Amino acid sequence: MPSRPPLRRRPPPQTLHLARLAQGTPGEWVALPGGLLRVLALGGKVDGPAATGWLTCLTGEAILDLPEREFVRLRPAETYRVTLGEPWTALPVREGTVLLLAPDGETGRSS
Repeated sequence: MPSRPPLRRRPPPQTLHLARLAQGTPGEWVALPGGLLRVLALGGKVDGPAATGWLTCLTGEAILDLPEREFVRLRPAETYRVTLGEPWTALPVREGTVLLLAPDGETGRSS
């Protein structure tokens, strides 16, 4: 009976820690490889990019300042639908706030 070659072990799949990835460049949107997802570590006030999609708070807490004196408070695991025609500004409420933007498609401008 022929002998079998030894099994090769593949390295385990790599994961991305989104909060750490964002915290590497606070105040700047970081694009995830191979897609449209972006993460942002809020170090201060940041204008949102012109995009339609879902904005999710991963860690911390943020206030989204919206037009017409409206606002939304995002806590961890909460999300809000942003639209191209509705400008917004994000402000951190807690230290270590990280946001995830999952746009529907191509964005108009980046911030």
